[in-house]
Amino acid sequence: MSDSIPTVRIHRKQALSMEEVVSQYIKSMKIAAGLNIQRVFEAWDTCSGAGPFTLKRYYRNGKLYITLNSSVIRNQLYFQKDALVEKINAFLRDDKLFTADNRSAGFVQELILK
Repeated sequence: MSDSIPTVRIHRKQALSMEEVVSQYIKSMKIAAGLNIQRVFEAWDTCSGAGPFTLKRYYRNGKLYITLNSSVIRNQLYFQKDALVEKINAFLRDDKLFTADNRSAGFVQELILK
């Protein structure tokens, strides 16, 4: 008895790069806003160098609120706020996982140090 296995022909769709697949997955799962916020926090740590001194991070409506445990570092960073915002946004532009067109969590417009 010879059971013949039916042959199924699979047609290939246009191949997608991993970057496109990940981007589509992020959009379909609706996790872009949360991921963007985490990327903003990572950008803060990298660009400011004050990650170890940061107690709290909060991001809402383009404003990044940072609570530091050192008043000396807070004062030093206060005078660099505009430059830090530019550095953070440049970091985010280069980040492949950051979704720039997300309305609820986009680029940093203002930095508030506490």
